Amino acid sequence: MNVALIYPEFPATYWSFKHAIRFLGKRSAFPPLGLLTVAAMLPDDWNPRLIDLNVRRLRRSDLQWADLVFVGGMVVQQKSAKQVVARAKAAGIPVVGGGPLFTCEPESFPEVDHLVLNEAEITLPRFLADWKAGVPRSLYACREFPALTQTPVPRWDLIRMKDYSSMSLQFSRGCPFDCDFCNVTALFGHRPRVKSGTQVLAELDAIYDAGWRGSVFFVDDNLIGNKRHLRNELLPALESWQSRKGGIPFYTEASINLADDPELMESMVRAGFDTVFVGIETPSAEGLAECNKGQNRNRDLLSCVRTIQRAGLQVQGGFIVGFDSDGPDIFQRQIDFIQQSGIVMAMVGLLQAPVGTRLYERMRLENRLRGFSGGDKTGLCTNIVPRMNLNALQDGYRRIFENIYLPKPYYDRVRRFLREYRQPLVRQPLQLAHLKAFVRSVLWLGILGRERFQYWRLLGWTFFRRRELFSTAVTLAILGFHFRKVYESQLSRGSLEPEE
Repeated sequence: MNVALIYPEFPATYWSFKHAIRFLGKRSAFPPLGLLTVAAMLPDDWNPRLIDLNVRRLRRSDLQWADLVFVGGMVVQQKSAKQVVARAKAAGIPVVGGGPLFTCEPESFPEVDHLVLNEAEITLPRFLADWKAGVPRSLYACREFPALTQTPVPRWDLIRMKDYSSMSLQFSRGCPFDCDFCNVTALFGHRPRVKSGTQVLAELDAIYDAGWRGSVFFVDDNLIGNKRHLRNELLPALESWQSRKGGIPFYTEASINLADDPELMESMVRAGFDTVFVGIETPSAEGLAECNKGQNRNRDLLSCVRTIQRAGLQVQGGFIVGFDSDGPDIFQRQIDFIQQSGIVMAMVGLLQAPVGTRLYERMRLENRLRGFSGGDKTGLCTNIVPRMNLNALQDGYRRIFENIYLPKPYYDRVRRFLREYRQPLVRQPLQLAHLKAFVRSVLWLGILGRERFQYWRLLGWTFFRRRELFSTAVTLAILGFHFRKVYESQLSRGSLEPEE
């Protein structure tokens, strides 16, 4: 049985890093971890081929070879996924759809032959058993959440690691919080389930033994959701692993209450973590109450960010405008917070209501949905009718962009961050790709770029004041180029209307 596992293309968004990875000579930021894990669950006599459309095109020969097509991805990949399904169906090949995209909105894919939804540890074996018996059903779904102790090591042999700027690994699923715009708990529940330290080390060893020496993204939606296992099992195992292997930096996502636990932050830094993405959302207490972001309320968010930075963890942040409680002042408040916090990598978007969330249900009952799924939190589109005037919301969003991502405010924020940041304990050895990225940054940013004055000012400042963070400064300069390209593209669409 020849099986083509096809990963749809990501549009240019915050998380795609499409414009930044060009400096490294890479094709995509992250490998398709979900499909690689699914590949490891297939029968031994099946022959899988992974086709990542972020790395290469889907060829006619791929479909001629395949007996079955698996498609998996995120909601933001819907457009590309529909194109893949249409091509496979035109070629007469049965299609299996799974992952968050198909789980969140299965009704959008009536042409898919077999929907294998929710978590594959439960639903995929049921499909495989029925397929073997010759009686596969059109829908496989479940309400229970599996333990992760039997999740296999992904099939890293199915990709070329040199195509990617980072590898990925998952320790846990689920989050104890209940933000009303977030579909994580709808997909994975409130009780974080974890892999054992032995499992995680086996995955790291597989990545390392395949020749990877770059960064690894722990894709957990909230790494600290289960602090007991993290503190007592995973972090000591990772610290020991770093002492043997060394030089593999990790980054992840976590909630802001990480700032309350200095010992945990110190353990994370010793284990190799140097960056965390945190959902800040808004400096407005009313907005935080509205979206049930209890973990962010009644605390000094600026102080929390600086505490995490000083511990040796760069803070990336998610921000939202468009809450019902937002007034005309929210845009300047967001700008001030982002600039003062030194959160260089700030993902700012309009409020969306993803399918399956409490916000989606509330908007449906209030007849305020605008006809698409709200899968991406960046850009000028929103799938809800906001209380604020649409033109005012668009103008405010544009104002935020101009005040955080144009060269001067962006580079000012980089310097503010570098003043606070403690040098990470685990440092990645210098590689040829890094040298190439630096040379390209000199040419594309320092000579040809409109930010060339700010670029050289930053490098000079860093060289004389924080020389140990010089490579970090170059990286952030390159990322700034990516963010400007993404937001300029989104703003050029000039409309809040959802794309068809």
